[in-house]
Amino acid sequence: MANSYSVVKFDSTHTFGESDGRYEDVTATNYITDLEDVIGWAEKQEWFQAPFVLVGHSLGGLSSACYAEKYPQRVKALAPISTVVSGSLYLTSYSDEERGAWQETGFYQKPSKSRPGLMKRVKWQFAEDVLKYDLLPDSRQLNMPVLMVVGSQDKTTFPEHQQILFDRIPSPKKELYIIKESPHTFSEPEHLAELRSIFHDWIKRI
Repeated sequence: MANSYSVVKFDSTHTFGESDGRYEDVTATNYITDLEDVIGWAEKQEWFQAPFVLVGHSLGGLSSACYAEKYPQRVKALAPISTVVSGSLYLTSYSDEERGAWQETGFYQKPSKSRPGLMKRVKWQFAEDVLKYDLLPDSRQLNMPVLMVVGSQDKTTFPEHQQILFDRIPSPKKELYIIKESPHTFSEPEHLAELRSIFHDWIKRI
């Protein structure tokens, strides 16, 4: 418990955490479904309080924002960090050649930067699935405090994509921070320290 909040952290199915599944089967849909399942579980716990704060990174940001757009009255504040804004924008992070080979072979793979030694291998099904999601049409529902953070060197969910969503959010209490020299995943000590400071100050304002 920090800042008087009870925190629930989970890893979605088909990721590199402790949950079941294979990474190659990951989809945006399973992230969104898992979040709703976890919230359903939390609602039955004696410590549960609503409305609550949702925080997520990348696909976690997309699933958190999708939930907040669907159930805005349940969400006290939202922090979609380096979020996938839409499937179509996300797929622009791959070159035409990469997307073509991905569709032709059925798989895209690259080494994991956050987990050295592991290979990320994803089915073309992921690309087809993520195209079903777009935060922009329903962004008008986001009237709660919103915190957005992205690295200036993010080549997956580009800062300019974050700006597009930020400009569409109607909340009078919205904030966008760009952490200099950070890539998509915050891992360097100085980047993590800045992110921690941003969150610490934001939590006290909401």
